[in-house]
Amino acid sequence: MAGDEDEMRQALKRVAATLKDAEIPFALSGGYAAWVHGGPEPDHDVDFMAPPESVPEAVEPLEKAGLRVEQPSEDWLVKVYDGQAMVDLVHRPQGRPVDADRLGRAAALAVLSLEMPVLDPTDIIVDKLIVLDEHDCDLGSVLPVLRSLREQVDWRRVRAETRGSPFAEAALLLAQCLGIAPAVGGPA
Repeated sequence: MAGDEDEMRQALKRVAATLKDAEIPFALSGGYAAWVHGGPEPDHDVDFMAPPESVPEAVEPLEKAGLRVEQPSEDWLVKVYDGQAMVDLVHRPQGRPVDADRLGRAAALAVLSLEMPVLDPTDIIVDKLIVLDEHDCDLGSVLPVLRSLREQVDWRRVRAETRGSPFAEAALLLAQCLGIAPAVGGPA
């Protein structure tokens, strides 16, 4: 596991440095963004978000940096490999294009000694909840992130942006019952 962790961290830094050098707008997202804000370290992959129009511009510099870029059958991301470490460059999570507002809420933070934009904790939680569905409803992986970021999150915005998803509503109800999230109508 330690080797995998080191590989993923190196891939994170390498992709971020390449995107920065190429002046591609992006933000660290997903599990590693949550980790930077105090969540548990992920063990699967690294996620970045970029606007859809910037993704084609990112491919050439990533490949020139010696990274392998693949377009999977999913049309909402590009996969980047640094050895065995996988990095997802997401441009349309859950059908919602990455836009300037989302990237504008990202904060420039030092991540593994490299400054990069990191997604806002509220956006991280919205993304974690909005992907829950009947095929993937693992609250055991979501609750530790909710708990660790709870004081940094605008819970009213989370509820507004996930409204209509019964899985997100169930996760928020459980988080409320566990004292992680405030009651509806309570403090943000």
